Amino acid sequence: MIVRPAIDLLEGRVVRLRKGDPDRATVYDADPRAWVARFARAGAQSLHLVDLSGAFAGAPVQRDAVVGVLADARRHGIAVQLAGGLRTPAAAEAALAAGADRIVLGTLAVEDPDAAAALCRAHPGRVVVAVDARDGFVATRGWRTTTDLRAVDLARRAEAWGACAVLFTEIGRDGTGAGPAVAETAALQRAVAIPVIASGGVGTLEHLRALAAAGVREVVVGRALYEGTLAPEEAFAPC
Repeated sequence: MIVRPAIDLLEGRVVRLRKGDPDRATVYDADPRAWVARFARAGAQSLHLVDLSGAFAGAPVQRDAVVGVLADARRHGIAVQLAGGLRTPAAAEAALAAGADRIVLGTLAVEDPDAAAALCRAHPGRVVVAVDARDGFVATRGWRTTTDLRAVDLARRAEAWGACAVLFTEIGRDGTGAGPAVAETAALQRAVAIPVIASGGVGTLEHLRALAAAGVREVVVGRALYEGTLAPEEAFAPC
């Protein structure tokens, strides 16, 4: 299973939110690039980078910080999956041009599916569709708007468009460390052939093992790596 450490940037600082709430942010570091080096030393091969400020603003707003992380990751041989505020085709194209190996489309995939499909076709293997869910329904606009679109329906659309993967976040578990939504993630994986990346709630090595045993092929981990409940060297070892 591929384990992607998350670097979430809010006003240039490394943070983690609890259940997506910006008022419940924990700040871990003012230097995100130090964490690229830390994760590289521990054996990470890929990284999940989120422009949280961009997600809330509706457009990328931390260009210097993001470009710095992309450059450092490239030097360390780490592939980067970039998310946050990519709500127009122009923003998505700019993120790829800036050096992101893959981009994550969330709100755009729901509000402009034709544009999302076109991006998937134009960049095979480089577009991931975010399925951020509350009680089975997709949330958009920085998780502040819950739609009537079912998570499984968006995942199937993404597969039909040619997305390389689906990033499934159970919002109620995100940033809690209380355990991932194993059953829900595994069910979504059974509904599509493309990889479903688990996100939200991972706090221990046992949580990773539970996901792997359920057939989940990729996972994003954040708070546990920063707070020490999961050592990076353990997380990035073959699982």
